[in-house]
Amino acid sequence: MSRLFLYTLCLFVVVFSCKQNQGNDTNDNAENENKELTEKEISEIDYVDFLLDEKTETIIANWVEYSQLEGVIFEIKKADLGFFHDNRETIKTTLSDLRKNIPEAIKSPSIEARISAFETQFLKLESLSNLSTTTKDELLSTVKDLLVAFSNLNLQMNKKVEFDNLNIQKP
Repeated sequence: MSRLFLYTLCLFVVVFSCKQNQGNDTNDNAENENKELTEKEISEIDYVDFLLDEKTETIIANWVEYSQLEGVIFEIKKADLGFFHDNRETIKTTLSDLRKNIPEAIKSPSIEARISAFETQFLKLESLSNLSTTTKDELLSTVKDLLVAFSNLNLQMNKKVEFDNLNIQKP
């Protein structure tokens, strides 16, 4: 009699355990499908987007690495994070060359600090976009941080060029 009770109890536990696992798989699949960002969601991010001044654009016209990253930012704004998938070496070389090849006219500690902040956010987005456990909110927050860092880099370059062009005469 006790064997019959033990077999029934085991069967009961196995049956209810299986149903619980199937429910979790469904939730995981739904979560993975919703991880993709849309252009609309990215365009709704609230931040101040600073563009480059004409004088700044002429100074950095030959800065290839900045132009490449500007293109990547443009693609990110379109919700295309494909640049980050299996592209680790290109990312590392582009970021290191960005720091090495700063035009002399805008080279300053403040610009280098903004590049460091941008680099940090860029690598963070690269890491999170390649993780399967990243939620959509985490990804959206990291995209916002990257866009803010890039905007602040643009602002700092504009400030540097503007300050250098000021002719303040002392009495």
